[in-house]
Amino acid sequence: MLNNIDSSPPNHLNKKEIKRELKHLKEKMIAFQKKMNAQGKYSLLLIFQGMDASGKDGATRRVLEGVNPSGINVKSYKKPTDEEFAHDFLWRVHQHAPAKGMIQVFNRSHYEDILVPSVMGYIPKEEIDKRYELINSFEKLLEHNGTKVLKFYLHVSKEEQLIRLQERIDNPEKHFKHNDGDWETRENWDSYMKVYQSLFEKCNDIPWHIIPSDENWYKTNLISEKIIAAFESMDLEWPELETEKF
Repeated sequence: MLNNIDSSPPNHLNKKEIKRELKHLKEKMIAFQKKMNAQGKYSLLLIFQGMDASGKDGATRRVLEGVNPSGINVKSYKKPTDEEFAHDFLWRVHQHAPAKGMIQVFNRSHYEDILVPSVMGYIPKEEIDKRYELINSFEKLLEHNGTKVLKFYLHVSKEEQLIRLQERIDNPEKHFKHNDGDWETRENWDSYMKVYQSLFEKCNDIPWHIIPSDENWYKTNLISEKIIAAFESMDLEWPELETEKF
C-alpha cells in the first residue's frame, strides 16, 4: 500500500498558493482551539507516527504555531523505562490522554509497542496480535469520552530519509538530532513497512491519515486540513456567562 502512495506533492500544486491557504487554516485553528478550551467539553489527540526523520517534531511545531501553548501538551515516547515495563503497555500512554479542552500531541505513541517488538521479535506474536484489538478499544474509549483522535503516518521516502539522516551528520546545527540507532532502524525499513501495513489494516476503526512528507509545506497543509475538519465535527460553543451580579 505505502509503495503505491507518493511521498511528494502532486506536480500541479503551487507552493505559494498552498502556503497562503495554510495561513488561513492557522487562523481557523487558533479560533477553534480557543473555543474548545473555553467550553471544556471536547479534546483533541494528535498521533504522529513515521520512520526516523519523517518530520514528527517539525509537524508539531509548524502545525500548532500560533496556538495558545497553555492549551497544548506534547509527549514523546521512547523505549519504555523499567517502571513502564512493569505495567501494561498502555499504562504509560493512558495517563497522558488529553483533559477536556486540551490538545495533546503524541510524538510516536502506543503503536511503538507493536512496531518495535514485531520487528525485533522480543515479544511473542500471540501477544502482539492481542495488542491490535486492545489499542482499538483504547482509542474508542477516548472518543467515547469526548476526545477526537487523529492518527497521522508521515510518509517519507527512503531516499528522502537518507538525505535527512546524512544532514544530521553534516550540519553542526543538527548534530543534536543524530542517533546511531536511526541508521540501524533504516536497515529494517522493509520490515517496518510490513508492520505499518498491518497497523493500517487492523487498527483502522479510527482511520489513519497517510501524509506525504517529503515536502514540509505540503505535509503541514494536509495535517492542518484534517485538524480543522475535526474541530468542525465538534459541537463547539462559547460557554454562557456564569455570574450572580448581572
